[in-house]
Amino acid sequence: MTVFQRSTRTHKLARSAVLALSLMATSAVWSADTPPPEAGKPISKLQDLTNRASELALQAMGMLGIRYKYGGTTPESGLDCSGLVQHIFKEAWGKDLPRTSVEISKVGQHVDKNDLQPGDLVFYNTLKRGFSHVGIYLGDRKFIHSPSAGGEVRIESMDVGYWQKRFNGGRRISEPEVK
Repeated sequence: MTVFQRSTRTHKLARSAVLALSLMATSAVWSADTPPPEAGKPISKLQDLTNRASELALQAMGMLGIRYKYGGTTPESGLDCSGLVQHIFKEAWGKDLPRTSVEISKVGQHVDKNDLQPGDLVFYNTLKRGFSHVGIYLGDRKFIHSPSAGGEVRIESMDVGYWQKRFNGGRRISEPEVK
């Protein structure tokens, strides 16, 4: 099996898993006997968050195993950290983000580490300068990112010492308005 075939297989499995989890979460919230809640109700806000996270997570999980490439902006040629984030937000929401992690760190609103929600961006100092690395928060103190030369897109824990020491902050990008 070639690297491309393994990568494609991994993408399909990851997409299937995220879709299944999303469907289970949705069905757990509503049954056939219970109508969806009114907008503005707490459960509706939970569903909105689940939908937001599902869109981004589905796109992100589909990138697992894609090789890192400095300056890379497409899954076919490889992705660096900001290329991954840029690609996912474009595919999931049609949202154009700046090219570098430093530029992306200036978009959206600041989010405290304890208030991170799935789909938020997490930034790290990996090159002895702030905001030199970016990933997408998935929940449960995990994030997905494209790490470095020789690596592949993967999920890591924010609780690992390396990442704890280098955390620079979180940002929330607003979902585009539905027209």
